[in-house]
Order: sequence, then C-alpha cells, then structure tokens
Amino acid sequence: MSEDTWDFYVDEAGKWRWRRTASNGRITGASSQGYANKSDCVDNARRNGYKGE
Repeated sequence: MSEDTWDFYVDEAGKWRWRRTASNGRITGASSQGYANKSDCVDNARRNGYKGE
C-alpha cells in the first residue's frame, strides 16, 4: 500500500497551502486557509496527519 503524497505550495495570493493526495490520485485533504510562513503551514498539516519534515 502506498503512502499518501503531501504537497506544499504557494497559492495565487502568495500564501502557503498543503494538499494530501491518495495513491489513487484523489485529493483526501487540503488546507482550508493560506499561511504566510511555510512552517505554520507544515504545523497545520501535522495536525491533519502529516508525519514528514
């Protein structure tokens, strides 16, 4: 079984967001808001199951 993929990216407003994608390509989670700092975005992702970085 493959692990989900976590992507961290900057949106059109210049804010950091995360997206969680299952091995079948379906998005299973995403940040509900943008963050000024990547570290804040990663902290939010950790509260939603992210185990990296």
